[in-house]
Amino acid sequence: MKRGPERVTIVEVGPRDGLQNEATPIATATKLELIARLRAAGLPVIEVTAFVSPKWVPQMADHAELLATLMRDADAAAPRYPVLVPNLKGLDAALAAGAREIAVFTAASESFCRKNINCSIQESLERFAPVIERARAAGVAVRGYVSCVVGCPYEGAIAPQAVARVAKALWELGCREISLGDTIGVSTPDTIERMLAAVAAEVPMDRLAGHFHDTYGMAVANVVAAWQMGVATFDASVGGLGGCPYAPGAAGNVATEALVHLFERMGVATGVALEPLVDTAWWISAQLGRTPNSRVALALAHKEKTNRDAGCGGNRPGSIAARCSPKRSPG
Repeated sequence: MKRGPERVTIVEVGPRDGLQNEATPIATATKLELIARLRAAGLPVIEVTAFVSPKWVPQMADHAELLATLMRDADAAAPRYPVLVPNLKGLDAALAAGAREIAVFTAASESFCRKNINCSIQESLERFAPVIERARAAGVAVRGYVSCVVGCPYEGAIAPQAVARVAKALWELGCREISLGDTIGVSTPDTIERMLAAVAAEVPMDRLAGHFHDTYGMAVANVVAAWQMGVATFDASVGGLGGCPYAPGAAGNVATEALVHLFERMGVATGVALEPLVDTAWWISAQLGRTPNSRVALALAHKEKTNRDAGCGGNRPGSIAARCSPKRSPG
């Protein structure tokens, strides 16, 4: 098996991408508790919110309060806390709340770009140019997202060269990292390889990240394919939370615990502790009134329960099994 980088960085997007489509308002205190748990598990980068209009994304209405609280309590050991911004107004609000890292977002599909941010790809790049310039002038790092890098719910298959053009444009505007998103989860390892080959001809491979949704259960296989090609940064969402309002039928992001389990078993360092991460997947899922959308979270809870029932451990106070009753109500 061809090996990729011996250490990978996992960017946790659960508090933003994972929660943004939840219909029921989630208390700021609950979001802060989620972020604290993710930090305790060792996540080095946690995308915490989006400075978008509450009219379009009501769940992110507390963005200023949330980020200001995090930055006030941040210390030298704190993770990076990037936030999504759509325009200069959003950037100004993020800077006022203490942002040190932002992300901008466009797509490789014209139709998706218009549905998602109401403009063409070229217009989105023109809109983000002054945002990136002002952010960099303020010493704020910028990440760029490209959605629909393999397929689009409106246009079908997306040509790798189309992805490469958008990624190159973001790179030249000043984004220090480009996250390539399989928004509707239709990619397979061969399509990921072709797309990455095209993009890596324009942007250094070590500046690329993979953002794979698990609609058809292929996200982990796609992560392995990208890792083997040299990608060392992957976005993931605890418990497999997430989805996209402009991609009907798309499942959530690949579960963070699935990637930690994968790389741990392959001897690749992540710096993330699996057990508290799985515990967090169950905790946030309980707050949302459901079980995790994650095979790893379910399998480890079942394993611990089996060991407990057999008298082989797993009944310690605070264990996964002790906290994973299906009758538990949201708290």
